[in-house]
Amino acid sequence: MKSFKVLTALVLCSTILLSSCSTTKNSTKGGVIGGAGGALLGAGIGALVGHGKGAAIGAAVGGAVGAGTGVLIGKKMDKQKAELEKIEGAKVETVTDVNNLQAIKVTFDSGILFTTGKSDLNASSKAALLKFAASLKETPETDITIYGHTDNKGSRDLNLKLSNDRAASVSSFLNTNGILKERMTTEGKAFDEPVADNATEAGRAQNRRVEIYITANKQMIDQAQQGTLK
Repeated sequence: MKSFKVLTALVLCSTILLSSCSTTKNSTKGGVIGGAGGALLGAGIGALVGHGKGAAIGAAVGGAVGAGTGVLIGKKMDKQKAELEKIEGAKVETVTDVNNLQAIKVTFDSGILFTTGKSDLNASSKAALLKFAASLKETPETDITIYGHTDNKGSRDLNLKLSNDRAASVSSFLNTNGILKERMTTEGKAFDEPVADNATEAGRAQNRRVEIYITANKQMIDQAQQGTLK
């Protein structure tokens, strides 16, 4: 059944992509798959193969987003990514959002931010998050989504609360240091989305983490489309 669903998704998404090929463009760096077909392709395959984990990030703006727009946003994201990579304890990756535009994923191990079982930020983490906030201030045309994750020790209810509290702690600290609440969304994932084996301590340590996604908002997309994004 799983194989059938994946095959069905691939066939469906390929059909959508081919039907929209007249508006689809590609760019070597920071480009996009234009229009609704591209968004459905990424979200459809991701959701079925990843059991929902691959669901697209960011807010959909609707309509086609051209490759030229994607290139400008890609350059902006590359610049910010280079700055964020200087922060100790931050793992920084390039990802794709719901609009098939370049975005940034930053992962902090919970051990870097919190003591075991707690949601209060430790002293050493605040220096890293201050640098993170400074970078976010330079790109006010972005949205920030913060996810808290735990290992599978303890009940799901306990871990859901802990993951929510940890995401909220990061959001609160960033807000205190100049990042508008309106830009941020938080969610606790408990132990539902592990990235490693919870059967080992090393795996559980990897699963205890906070992920932050930085995505272009409508203002940035509009600026890129108008050629005024710098």
